[in-house]
Amino acid sequence: MKRIVFIGVILLEAVFVAIAGDLKTAGIDELTGLKGKMNEKEGVYKVTFPRADVPVIVDGWTMPPFMGLGTWAAFTGSNEKALMMGDTVLFEDEVNPVMSAALDNGLSVTALHNHFLFDQPKVYFMHIEGQDSVEKLASSVRKVYDKIKEIRAADPKPKNTFGQKPLSGKNSITPALLNEIFGIQGDVKDGMVKFSIGHKAKMHGFDIGNDIGVNTWAAFAGTDEDAVVDGDFAVEEDQLQTALKSLRRSGINIVAIHSHMTHENPRILFFHYWGRGKAKELGRSIQDALMITGLLGVTTET
Repeated sequence: MKRIVFIGVILLEAVFVAIAGDLKTAGIDELTGLKGKMNEKEGVYKVTFPRADVPVIVDGWTMPPFMGLGTWAAFTGSNEKALMMGDTVLFEDEVNPVMSAALDNGLSVTALHNHFLFDQPKVYFMHIEGQDSVEKLASSVRKVYDKIKEIRAADPKPKNTFGQKPLSGKNSITPALLNEIFGIQGDVKDGMVKFSIGHKAKMHGFDIGNDIGVNTWAAFAGTDEDAVVDGDFAVEEDQLQTALKSLRRSGINIVAIHSHMTHENPRILFFHYWGRGKAKELGRSIQDALMITGLLGVTTET
């Protein structure tokens, strides 16, 4: 029996080596502009670079990039059909331009979150994924990295603002304009308006929905001509990329992508967003994303 297991392990390792042999690693190096390393046992070729261009201070300590500030992309499969997964270290002013670069070049963005507290400047980590030829994937990864370089070349110091003036005066959003767009009555408070649309799911045998936290919401403040919107989308896995692309095309900023729970069915992912502009245009942008993903269809509850 031990001999059979041993032979099985040898054969499995041989398969990984064969897969790795189909990857044209020199091409990955050339296309990404980085020198990678092969893990022969797993059949994975990985390129990486430290974000050493901007000093990061965590709780008063200047953090060496070795301690967790490494951007990477790993490839497995064959030259014609490969899987790429990666993690990208970003500063606040890089997040949305780099996300758009990823989405516009055929990659999926699967998570966006922080790893530290009390970090200056604030550091975010954006996870990316793709399935295509090695050439296409490596080229797309290069465009993501080039966007980072472009932003830092224009200004070596990360910005800590969207670059717009703060809202002035009292909040005075007209609810009727947005009620018509969303087709539901929003909650009104002190000149602000908020909408919440539930998503039905199950967890631990219980039905869950809007009031227990499985919801997409949008809150508007400011004036009809100069408003901000912030909120959260609750989407199934197959809806995530469509919703992200829709909002980014409209200039809405994505600020986090993560999960809120475990053992739910279907699996629900959440992403938080922030936008600035005319209230009606912001409402249309949110509505477009809701419609294109089907979140205003028969599977939702209000």
